[in-house]
Amino acid sequence: MVIAVTGAAGMLGASVVARLVADGAEVVGVDLREPAPGGPAGGYRHLVGDVRDPAVLRVAFDCVDAVVHCAAALPSYPAAQIRSIVVDGSRAVLDAARTAGVARLVYISSTAVYGLPRQVPTPEEHPYAPVDPYSTAKADAERLAIGYRDAGLVLPVLRPKTFLGPGRMGLFSMLFQWAQEGRNFPVLGDGRVRIQMLHVADLVEAVVTVLRAPADVANDTYNIGAAEFGTLREDFQAVLDAAGHGKRVVALPAGPARAALGLLQRTGLSPVYGRLLHKLRDDSYVDIGRARRRLGFTPRYSNQDAVLETFRWWQAHRATSTSSAASGRTSRDPWRQGVLAAAKVFF
Repeated sequence: MVIAVTGAAGMLGASVVARLVADGAEVVGVDLREPAPGGPAGGYRHLVGDVRDPAVLRVAFDCVDAVVHCAAALPSYPAAQIRSIVVDGSRAVLDAARTAGVARLVYISSTAVYGLPRQVPTPEEHPYAPVDPYSTAKADAERLAIGYRDAGLVLPVLRPKTFLGPGRMGLFSMLFQWAQEGRNFPVLGDGRVRIQMLHVADLVEAVVTVLRAPADVANDTYNIGAAEFGTLREDFQAVLDAAGHGKRVVALPAGPARAALGLLQRTGLSPVYGRLLHKLRDDSYVDIGRARRRLGFTPRYSNQDAVLETFRWWQAHRATSTSSAASGRTSRDPWRQGVLAAAKVFF
């Protein structure tokens, strides 16, 4: 097969590209950035360009059998930029795929489309309930994508939980840095909420599965998440234990902490976005039964497997992964901690 991957220089896109090339596919990647050094060579061609640019997509999708649409914005982006990348970018990709006669397009959505669901575990039938610019854009883009499915394009939609693995930074870099420095780490409330995550390798396996599945199986919407997960306190404590300094997870009064972090976020002094503050109050996990039954999806990694492997990768690469030059603009970059960097002296 010849497969195009958007967002190919990102953490997920690069993982998808590496797997597809290893499986013998010819792959065309599209991203605003060049791929990271040491990426796939034979069987891979990379185009630097914007997924909102039809001219770039015409070249990328010429004579391809399938597209995997990984390009996205982060929740920390300005609202207008999130909408432009997520909604306008998806529309451009879908239009270009239809024009090129692409047979199948794997659409990477997000469980953010459920907003802050009260039904846990959350099934795919849960209505869209976006609560912020990011989740609104993801829900609107997914509706758009499903419209193309209804028009005849084979279009699997994958809704992953937050995924980790080698190369993942974002807010996790703060936990890793504090653990490595021998500091305790704070959580909102007692940290005993159950938060499901996902190893990127399991998400990539799901992508490969829907690329190969019969059309009637692939043409559906699937939650993708870890099957084994505990509480946020347990996952964070596992990292502190792995760091070897004997430090502990520290509970913060939930109400005052959320109020303070919300104020800091609105003034641009904290990277912790609003939906995350609310999400961490309650259990958050989805039902992966449909993916199990229809795709044979069996996650190999638990939450702790994913978190600890990411931490070990960070330890091996921390000289570059903590660089002050990092922009925090992608999931590969550590997010700037803002005023939270100063708060660590209290832990």
